[in-house]
Amino acid sequence: MLLTHASKVEKGPALRSTRVLLGDGLLTSEGAVHLEHRRRLQPAFHRSELLRYVPGMVRQAQACAGSLAPGEPFDLGRTMMQLTLGIVSEALFGADLTADASRIGDALTEALGAFRSLSLPFGGLLLALPLPRARRFRAARAELEAAVASLVARHGGATRDDLLGTLLEAREAGVYDDRAVRDEVMTLVIAGHETTAVALTWAFQLLATHPDVEQALHAELDRVLAGRSPTAEDLEALPVTRGVIGESLRLFPPAWIIGRRVLEPLPLSDGTVLSTGIVAVLCPWVLHRDARFWPDPERVDPGRWTPEARTARHRHAFIGFGAGTRACIGEGFAWNEAMLALATLASRWRFVPARPGPVVPEPSVTLRPRGGLLVRAERRGTPRR
Repeated sequence: MLLTHASKVEKGPALRSTRVLLGDGLLTSEGAVHLEHRRRLQPAFHRSELLRYVPGMVRQAQACAGSLAPGEPFDLGRTMMQLTLGIVSEALFGADLTADASRIGDALTEALGAFRSLSLPFGGLLLALPLPRARRFRAARAELEAAVASLVARHGGATRDDLLGTLLEAREAGVYDDRAVRDEVMTLVIAGHETTAVALTWAFQLLATHPDVEQALHAELDRVLAGRSPTAEDLEALPVTRGVIGESLRLFPPAWIIGRRVLEPLPLSDGTVLSTGIVAVLCPWVLHRDARFWPDPERVDPGRWTPEARTARHRHAFIGFGAGTRACIGEGFAWNEAMLALATLASRWRFVPARPGPVVPEPSVTLRPRGGLLVRAERRGTPRR
């Protein structure tokens, strides 16, 4: 469905409903429009560019680590949102949204909360009515659009060597109009920071509940970094760090469900044929726990993410970033960002749950912890309680 027969399907209704916020950007566009958008944005995610972003990623993570105080409960998910928003806005748009991070985060949370209503029949009409949830959604959308407009207005223009400069150059050439630039920036701001923040939040939750994995991570960071900040050269020397992020993405995939509407009859390998109009759902949450591909699937094992282990298993046993022509354009960016943020923060801090009871995933547009993840920061070396 994502590869061989990708031309026979389109995005499902749940994701299509996000157009009310994202417009017709890379995530929601289809066909030739999507291919053109992807071709234009792809250079910003080439390997050479990804390495260029590393110092800024580390600098943002250092600032986050330096802002924490031991002992006081705080929502780790919210803090990770602020961190990844800072990283994305600096790397791709040459801007500093730190001062706006809290406001943007609140608006995004409110907007995402409305998408369950949007996925219902006539959901779009519900948001046009004078209902409390609809009014809050419209206010949140206006807040996010104002942030995007501010990014564009503060930018130096098409001469700047970043992704927004590329978009503005396309606007000057008549390829994009103002709305198209808005849609791409909105998509990259939201999708570019939400999913990685969710992955980091679950990664620290896994460390808090698996002391053996946390100990292995700390040992690796102490050995490789020895108290200094990570660099691009360290990425290949941190297999446990990569493995912790991998296990977070496997067990709690931020994009936990993928929907496709069938455009023409689509044969499956068992002889079943999906009829035109059917909405088919692929669930990474289920696939990533399939024992045929992941032995003892509920066990947290960073060793699953070594080059040897990745080569040995089915190449699509993990679809945390999708597959085929609709695979996430920012996969390499997200891996580097998450690894560097985890290495920087875990070198200085441990995060201990500050609320009793299990942490439950909330299956909405992404897979955030329900009610947030309340933790206390403890400096490394503090005895366990």
